[in-house]
Amino acid sequence: MARQREQGDVRSVWLRPRRPSRGEPPLTLTRIVDAAVALLDEEGIDRLTMRRLAERLDVVAPSLYWHVDTKDDVIDLAVDAIFGRSAPPAVGASPWRDAVTTVLTVWRTALLRHPWAAAVPARRRPTIGPNFLAWMELLQATLVRAGFTGKGLPAATWALYNHVMGSASAETALHITDEERRVGQERLRADRARYPTLAANGYLYDDDWDGSFTTGLDYLLDGLQAQLDRAE
Repeated sequence: MARQREQGDVRSVWLRPRRPSRGEPPLTLTRIVDAAVALLDEEGIDRLTMRRLAERLDVVAPSLYWHVDTKDDVIDLAVDAIFGRSAPPAVGASPWRDAVTTVLTVWRTALLRHPWAAAVPARRRPTIGPNFLAWMELLQATLVRAGFTGKGLPAATWALYNHVMGSASAETALHITDEERRVGQERLRADRARYPTLAANGYLYDDDWDGSFTTGLDYLLDGLQAQLDRAE
């Protein structure tokens, strides 16, 4: 059972002191995280429990609590692990728009490879693992190189972050059958007086995820470039 902590204690696994090793020698934090990623990939975030994770590792559940306090710790560690499996791309002295596009495209690919991870930012815990921070460092350093400073820097950073995370989250979360699309779009057409634009533009058939991500990113970058031009 997870230990109870007093109100005000640090919740993030990344900010608490790491305990010395103890217990079964084969059970390491790395082994726990690798098993968690595999379990999440196979069954999704809703199916992850400490009991199921312990069964996968062939240990008793209390053994896990020497390494992690809660399931949220496991998820935080697993998210950081997937960002560690794909190193941040080398962008060198590329034009800042090309560099941002490369970073966010590889970032999105990593999330789509592990669909459960795209839903994690909706939880109320900071994403501050070392591997994820390396990606954020590259993104923000690229924006600084482009000329963003002051309040404009975090605004640009989070606009781009929200685009890549939102795109991946929507793509992985939406589950609709062909029949649901057909019937739903027919209803929109039948009620076109109320929803004329949705009826005319095939709202329920809009699933060009790659195209929407790329075009939306271009729109964002155009807007950010306009901000830089205005500041000159």
